[in-house]
Amino acid sequence: MQLTGTVRKMLLMNASSNIIFNYIGIFVNLYIWEQGHRIFDVAWFNLIMFLAWGLSFATSSRLLSRFTTRLLIQITAACGGLTFLLLTTLTLDNRLLWIAILAVPVGVMWGTYASTQNITLSLIGKGQDFEQYFAAASIVGQIISIINPVVSALVIQWIGYNGSFLLMLVFVTVLLVVSFFIPKITLSDQSVTVFHNMRFHHVFSYSALRWMIPSCLAAGVVLQFHNLFTLIFTFSVSSDKLVIAMLNVLYTVSTMAAMLLYRKLRVQERRWLMIGVALLSAGFLFPLLEISVFLVVSNILMTIGMFYFGTVWNTEHFRLISKHTAIEQARILIWREWMLIISRVVILVWILGIENLHGAPFVALLLISIAGALSIPFFSKKSREASLPTAAGDIRTAGF
Repeated sequence: MQLTGTVRKMLLMNASSNIIFNYIGIFVNLYIWEQGHRIFDVAWFNLIMFLAWGLSFATSSRLLSRFTTRLLIQITAACGGLTFLLLTTLTLDNRLLWIAILAVPVGVMWGTYASTQNITLSLIGKGQDFEQYFAAASIVGQIISIINPVVSALVIQWIGYNGSFLLMLVFVTVLLVVSFFIPKITLSDQSVTVFHNMRFHHVFSYSALRWMIPSCLAAGVVLQFHNLFTLIFTFSVSSDKLVIAMLNVLYTVSTMAAMLLYRKLRVQERRWLMIGVALLSAGFLFPLLEISVFLVVSNILMTIGMFYFGTVWNTEHFRLISKHTAIEQARILIWREWMLIISRVVILVWILGIENLHGAPFVALLLISIAGALSIPFFSKKSREASLPTAAGDIRTAGF
């Protein structure tokens, strides 16, 4: 596969950011967990992070009306640098405030990067460069997910957390340097601003799009249960950082096997979605057996299920969104992200009251997550049906 100069620069940006995000996703959460082994602490960190994420996602979209994606990636790098400096230097007696201060730059970093990535995806999502980038980015992401956790665990064992935080500053610097060379993408050439006609009923103006609303709210529940408890289950199995890293490698290898099957087997998208939902639901149930090995099995099933679910679900949404103008796509993506964050935040507030993996609050959340997963194929089906031309030839009037 011959990569153009533009694609190579985007891949370097993607690799630098993936190393940082992968480290934060595993080891910053582990660092917080190790202080007291409390689900509350990790949930609180993620709650503040997603609130900052939602605000920065919208703010970044507004910034693109005046500036380019280069500035957004520079903001991402700056927030990454601030995060690791705070982890190295900040000490407070008030633990909740300490966690919240750490979570804010992480949320801004992730929200800014997500906004940049989504809008870039919607604007360059047609053509050879797009295909080259995402094919190569998938390979790079899998390699990082295998190597980075193991290397990070060894570094932490060798020179401690502070040494690893300082090492991450090197990758933050690489991301900052690369930001000056990535393609300039902006919404400044649009005749109206992103937040003009941003009202809900204006953005979701026809039924195929409106079915995206319950789908996103349900998906937010599923994504948050998966993202948080994949970590909690792993941390509950072992306190050894290298074991935790190897378990994450196992989950990545499982994803790669799932990806291979996805590419080799001739299965319709909607069936892959059903398979993903079934695996997720099974993975949600395994922790009830209260045995460590089943926590690992749960994570494997959830990881494979999330790959199939995420691949099909996101593809369906971006396929529908791509029919719109650039400015309309930006508005839809903002509302889509907000809906995901709303349900994530609600679930995280619920999780704040969960003290262990055995009580009624956890079981209730697990059942709600399964119900959310099972509902998504229905919403996807209704959206597909509403996208079909009606007798009058107008897809905008079909459905609810």
